Amino acid sequence: MALRNDIAACRLCADRFAATHTGHAPRPIVWFKPGARIKIIGQAPGMRVQKSGVPFDDPSGDRLRAWMGLERDAFYDQSRIAIVPMGFCFPGYDTKGADLPPPKICADTWQARVHNSLGDPSLTLLVGGYAQKWHLGTRGGVTDTVATWRDHAPRVFPLPHPSWRNTGWIKKNPWFEAELLPALRTRITEVLE
Repeated sequence: MALRNDIAACRLCADRFAATHTGHAPRPIVWFKPGARIKIIGQAPGMRVQKSGVPFDDPSGDRLRAWMGLERDAFYDQSRIAIVPMGFCFPGYDTKGADLPPPKICADTWQARVHNSLGDPSLTLLVGGYAQKWHLGTRGGVTDTVATWRDHAPRVFPLPHPSWRNTGWIKKNPWFEAELLPALRTRITEVLE
């Protein structure tokens, strides 16, 4: 597919990434095929994913798969699940070791084209604030957006980022595991059957 090849060859951010604290080269992680029933729109690959070339191939991915109730094989079946980050490459770390945000140029260049190539999957997961702001136009924070998940379900589920950094958020918002996740798992089962 030409679009996948175009994204894989993208070097729009080469100078930007070379100037980060990590000083790395672009490595777009492309993981989608037309016909997928579920689209996961996340933030951007982390350093581990940059090295492995497999999206969510890290503890955040373990948590996301647990939230979804999916084993690795089902999660990585590109005929059923498309993984489309807001930034296809690891954006790097700042001088304090924190993840940099996905470059806006990536979403501006690729999101609409990927969306058009995938059509309208039965379920979209918006993982984290960058995806939620871009696709829902939300102005509030992740907590407000995820708390109103019923306004978007059953076609769209906004989720917090599954990073270990959000463990405190999950504990402060018990409705997430008690109400949203069971509804999400039910919807995933319906979509994938």
